Amino acid sequence: MNADSLSLPIKAMPLNALEITAASKRFGRQTVLDQITLSVPKGTFFGLVGGNGAGKTTLIKCILDLCRPDEGEIRLFDTPATQNAARRELAYLPERFLPPSHLNGQEFLTFMLRLHGATRDKPTLNEALRALDMEPDALKKPIRTLSKGMTQKLGLASCLLSGKELLLLDEPTSGLDPLARALLKRQLLQRKEQGLTLFINTHILTDVENLCDAMAILHHGSLRFVGSPTECRKRFGGLSLEESYLNVIQQAQCQ
Repeated sequence: MNADSLSLPIKAMPLNALEITAASKRFGRQTVLDQITLSVPKGTFFGLVGGNGAGKTTLIKCILDLCRPDEGEIRLFDTPATQNAARRELAYLPERFLPPSHLNGQEFLTFMLRLHGATRDKPTLNEALRALDMEPDALKKPIRTLSKGMTQKLGLASCLLSGKELLLLDEPTSGLDPLARALLKRQLLQRKEQGLTLFINTHILTDVENLCDAMAILHHGSLRFVGSPTECRKRFGGLSLEESYLNVIQQAQCQ
């Protein structure tokens, strides 16, 4: 028996960080998600947009396996979202980020990095904080004394320092001033060069236009557009992505 006959087949690496296939979710008689199908290739920055009640939060909960679709499938790195292993390479920042108020910033970051299995020396940690316009001395303060913006930076820092391949950020620029927003975008784009995959849910279309390779518009539980921001403008007109989005929604309401 030669060496070739003993070799094991090499499993192909997944091309998609996130894949959603015909996912539907109902609460009673209300259909919240209707046959959602989209994929996010590894290394892609993807933006999910839609109005209040569009189904975005439910979709994110399904990705995180906090609730399960009634039909269809969701996979992370080719692993069903129903398995804990699917989120091994995912770091998540919720829209209403409320870290434990009895901790200080340093204690929170230490705890989160331990959960992510990441180790960072003090210079790296301080550099990451300053890159978000947050002074390291702020970590000594109890979280309950921090402003909304400072608390948001703390959550963003924990995700950026996690070393995970996929970041799922829900309204990541909420509470940030213009400087911090610009710095966050710079940090994300730098990590994109290192292969990071980003999935953001946001109401700020300029963030999608500045950051994302692809986007999806969700309206009343249905996908009305999936493609690049440039494609959205070309297809639906408008001088800005905001105008194009408005045209998408108005068209959907007329159907």
